[in-house]
Amino acid sequence: MADHKVNSDDFKVQTAKHPNMASAPLRPHSEQSKDRLSKRLSTESNGTSEGGAGSSTPVEVTALEESFRRFAIHGDTRATGKDMHGKNWSKLCKDCGVIDGKNITLTDVDIVFSKVKKKSCRTITYDEFKVALGELARKKYKEKPGEEAEAEVFQLIEGKAPVIAGVTRAVASPTVSRLTDPTKFTGSHKERFDNTGRGKGKAGRVDMVDTSGYVSGYKHRGSYEKKVNKPTDGKPM
Repeated sequence: MADHKVNSDDFKVQTAKHPNMASAPLRPHSEQSKDRLSKRLSTESNGTSEGGAGSSTPVEVTALEESFRRFAIHGDTRATGKDMHGKNWSKLCKDCGVIDGKNITLTDVDIVFSKVKKKSCRTITYDEFKVALGELARKKYKEKPGEEAEAEVFQLIEGKAPVIAGVTRAVASPTVSRLTDPTKFTGSHKERFDNTGRGKGKAGRVDMVDTSGYVSGYKHRGSYEKKVNKPTDGKPM
């Protein structure tokens, strides 16, 4: 009884120190473990760790970086969008109007690409991509300060995607139509096509000799048997 009284007195003291302890129901250990697990997964998905520093919001992709990724994966199914080849870099500068033929040429674009990339690499990263654009911006907009020039070039690229050229269509020409009309052919060329304009193949190019029969070119093949086996009904013996 004395031990029970001491425990009850301790509980009263703890309740006095923490008034909400008595009102809050005790949760099972399994539910507490689930809460800790869900919290850890949530922090890992946001790039943070429990008790550590980090942003709880996902990284936002800018319009410039989105355009970089679109051009980086253009024409390459194995590309990840994290780096860009020189060919796609040149296409980006051309499609977005960075190359003007005066201040910025294709040669300038290739030189800047070789300048900013690492010697052992054949591609540039997004950070190197922005450095390269800064180099071109200062040359393209010489009258503007560096930051304003970069902003102008960034606006040319933001939200853009690679331009895919369409299939070239053949233009009908009366001269070509006349030359390709087999009904107007003469001489040996006329023999190469039938009445519908379809080619005869080898028969229209080579003289095919009939070698059937007993004699070369014999046209009455099989007629002898018909004459020999001709019925004699009605004729006197």
